[in-house]
Amino acid sequence: MEAQGRAGDDERASRSARVEAMRARGEDPYPVRFDRTHTLAEVREHWDDRIETGTTSDDVVSVAGRLVGYRAQGKLVFANLREGASELQLFVNKAELGDDAFARFVDEIERGDWVGVEGPVMKTKKGELSVSVKAFTLLAKSVRPLPEKWHGLSDTDTRFRQRYVDLIANDEARRVFAVRFGAVASMRNYLAERGFIEVETPVLHPILGGATARPFVTHHNALDTDFYLRVAPELYLKRLIVGGLDKVFEVARVFRNEGVSTRHNPEFTMLELYEALADYTDMMRLVEQMIARAATETVGTTVVEWGGNRIDLTPPFARRTMIDLVKEHAGVSVHPSQPVEDVRKVCDDLDVKYEQHWGSGKLLLEIYEKTTESNLVAPTYVCDYPIEVSPLARTHRDDPTLTERFELLIGGREIANAFSELNDPVEQRRRFEAQAELKRRGDAEANDVDEDYLRALEYGLPPCGGMGMGIDRIVMLLAGVTSIKEVILFPHLRPEAATLRQEDA
Repeated sequence: MEAQGRAGDDERASRSARVEAMRARGEDPYPVRFDRTHTLAEVREHWDDRIETGTTSDDVVSVAGRLVGYRAQGKLVFANLREGASELQLFVNKAELGDDAFARFVDEIERGDWVGVEGPVMKTKKGELSVSVKAFTLLAKSVRPLPEKWHGLSDTDTRFRQRYVDLIANDEARRVFAVRFGAVASMRNYLAERGFIEVETPVLHPILGGATARPFVTHHNALDTDFYLRVAPELYLKRLIVGGLDKVFEVARVFRNEGVSTRHNPEFTMLELYEALADYTDMMRLVEQMIARAATETVGTTVVEWGGNRIDLTPPFARRTMIDLVKEHAGVSVHPSQPVEDVRKVCDDLDVKYEQHWGSGKLLLEIYEKTTESNLVAPTYVCDYPIEVSPLARTHRDDPTLTERFELLIGGREIANAFSELNDPVEQRRRFEAQAELKRRGDAEANDVDEDYLRALEYGLPPCGGMGMGIDRIVMLLAGVTSIKEVILFPHLRPEAATLRQEDA
């Protein structure tokens, strides 16, 4: 590793010397712009089927991109130019470019550089669509050499910390993020077609609410007040339903001051939506259709491989109650109406840890999470959560100890969470006050009493269905990767052990 580091330092010094030599000649190694006539994708689309092998057209183009491949063969150079997802070969012929220009190309242009070229479109004798270079311009010098072509950037920490290099060097990284961008666009389009409007709500919240999670706290200097980075946009979105926006959604950055793992990043992306006059069964149909469409449009199939499992995302998804699933997987019958002493005994028998102030509903959730959740590989709606752990969900129409809430589990991981929304301001106040009591007892994830939200409910929130979905986990599923860091462009990492060295110019 030390020898590789020295070699990299030597290469960087050599490239920096080339930059200084250009400046000494009065040339700018970082010009302000380049006027191209076509993108590389446009060249491929327009000319690939119109030029015969071994011929050169009369069509001259100006194109630009990063040089990602370079092969010198005597008086010829074959270089690969990349722009976005497209690549195109450059055919650099000393006889065509001229002795001086060819010598400058060989001396100045290296793998990693951004280059603009002009020349006719051609096809080599091997049938490779190319631009025969008649003129070239260095657009930006890559002073640091790219990773070796065949091995790319392999160190995981370096890949995530230097995502800019990862995207240049690794086809797989570019594929994963193409899936991400395509999936988000697909979901946006799906909702827009159904009359949803996209909105933006505050990131800084004066009151903690919308989800049970540990928040980040920051201070607003002008107002001399502490704010929370939002853990969910829920309460603001439901205010908009009160205001008459009947179908709303937000692709929201949310923040939870919790652990970092293959499944969790403290800053992540959530799709959250609300629909007036709907309930959690409507949310089930919407979620499964939206996921199936995103899969089809981004990876071409609703059958994906994830974590060693073959998972079929074709609707409809299974619907099971939490109580039935616990009975099936843990072999115990537990209900929130049972005396808390009885449910604690079940926890003791199953070695489920708990706090003394938890009620039977919270204990049921802990039993489910330890014994059942990881077994739910096929898409499954886990329905009817206890009231104790669902402060914003409507009481179940058939059981007053439960709520009309589901979580979607795929591959043993929570993907989405949805409710028939609680719209009774009296009941919501009671739930908030119960959360505030938990917070007083030391529960850092419990909600505050949001008086403004209660005031909004008093103006009338219609029957409403709401859903929050983890975008990052959906992308993990569709891209077939098992670490959330693979699908976040710049995931949270520990600070580098040493500061970057400052080298002489």
